[in-house]
Amino acid sequence: MRSIAARRNDLRTRFATWQPRTLDAWLDVCAEQYADRPFVITDDLTLTYADVAAQSRSLADGLANLGVVPGDRVGLLMANYPEFVPLKFAIARTGAIAVPFNYLYRTEELGYVLEQSGCSVLITMTSFLDLDYLAMLDEVAPAGLRHVVQLGKDAPVRDGALDVAGLAALGDANPGASSRADHEPADVGDMLYTSGSTGSPKGVVVTHDAVLRTAYASALTRAYDDGRRVLFSLPCYHMFGYVEGLLSVMYVGGAVIPQTTFSAAGYLAGIERHRAHDILCVPTMAVALVESPERHTTDLSSLEAILCGSAPAPVWLWEQIEKDFGVSEIVTGYGMTECGGAMTLTLPEDPLELTSTTVGRPKLAGSAGVPGTDTLVAYATADPETGEELASGEIGELVSSGPTTMLGFHGKPEETALALRGERLFSGDLGRVRHDGYLELTGRSKELYKSGGELVMPKEIEELLAGLPGISQVFAIGLVDEHWGEIGCVVVVRSPEGADLDGDAVIAHCKEHLARFKVPRRVVFLEPHELPTTPTGKVQKYKLVDLAAEQGARA
Repeated sequence: MRSIAARRNDLRTRFATWQPRTLDAWLDVCAEQYADRPFVITDDLTLTYADVAAQSRSLADGLANLGVVPGDRVGLLMANYPEFVPLKFAIARTGAIAVPFNYLYRTEELGYVLEQSGCSVLITMTSFLDLDYLAMLDEVAPAGLRHVVQLGKDAPVRDGALDVAGLAALGDANPGASSRADHEPADVGDMLYTSGSTGSPKGVVVTHDAVLRTAYASALTRAYDDGRRVLFSLPCYHMFGYVEGLLSVMYVGGAVIPQTTFSAAGYLAGIERHRAHDILCVPTMAVALVESPERHTTDLSSLEAILCGSAPAPVWLWEQIEKDFGVSEIVTGYGMTECGGAMTLTLPEDPLELTSTTVGRPKLAGSAGVPGTDTLVAYATADPETGEELASGEIGELVSSGPTTMLGFHGKPEETALALRGERLFSGDLGRVRHDGYLELTGRSKELYKSGGELVMPKEIEELLAGLPGISQVFAIGLVDEHWGEIGCVVVVRSPEGADLDGDAVIAHCKEHLARFKVPRRVVFLEPHELPTTPTGKVQKYKLVDLAAEQGARA
């Protein structure tokens, strides 16, 4: 494998000047350069760059013949099937806005985002796991939804309905309709709904150019070599799979190996079968890989790198991965849909300690970054109450600015104004920017609660209790209380050796080490499967609040 410096230098040389492009125009550039190279690899089929470009044109013409015009919103309710890729670029080719939805939404959730997004066309799976999307749509399809196109591979197509193959055939029978679409790199290309870890999903509006800059910065920071192959099951309706996977590989003519669900056995088999160089995961997935017996009998010699994000992980996990998988380029990162995806990464050449104690530094971006710098974004901290910028190194709310920042939340001007103030995006996350440029997270400002009139930072309590024997996971939250107004509560997942751990022991440990006002008044025990999480592994604390409140009401 070539050196990191050599790989980065190649990318800097090729993209010495940033040329803004639309997503479809960038696909066409790649298809011309890498026509016969694989772009999408699955166990069932492989699509080359030329295949994806040609299919996207047929599908775009089909959409245009359905009446889709620039600025329309087209929904995608689809797992990581290979069809997602040409459909995504087809929507871009029409000048419409792609709205990829969380395909694990239940009926009410799906109804909300369909109505809120204003989609005129929805391209959907018929079913996935135990979900029947057509039955859901019969209940909640909004009046503005003119057409529903079925994937056509998981169940029979309804009489008179159109499937994806039929959409392409419609385009082939009436070619050229999408070529009249007028759209620019600075136009909106995507509306991506937030994962909802702190409340209702919001549609984040981003441009074609923004996501391409972020993707290039990922390739540069992680020093992709020519033909990089990235395997992942993280969904492409989320920035993680979409940008760090699908878009990033295009800068080196690489390929994605998408999987529709995660299993350690599936990841390991995919690495061996398709000679993956890189995987995307979250810490719970990384633990499953380390614990999988298949790792001893699988050929993982092609694997060179891992990006593991969305939640912190201890250094022992990284050391175990390095030992068991022979991977030295292990990185983590931090970002938000609102700022364009992952904005920081540790460098692949960094010591593993930085991967555990920080969330990286602003991505290297070269010509695609903040003018006059080599980075994708600039970070500072601000007072969460006043918004005033704090001195370097001080803990406060993380505030970012850069060329990939969202344009706003669709249909939510008040929430947009709270998050976007001038060119600064207020993250809601608490942390500090170290003097070496690396970021440390300390919690979320929205998770702060008051106890005895004093603000409590959940992260401090969580870090203390994480070291208590018998605790596997712990989350500190604030609960409404009739007498006190708000009280502290910790939600605990016991480790196997902690079966006898009780709430009194947890509170006693807190009393020994914390100021009185920080000591939680309630302890709730949950099993791992009871934790409410987003599909990318983040625990949804606002749902934990509901669970803890319900347990308190039953007690």
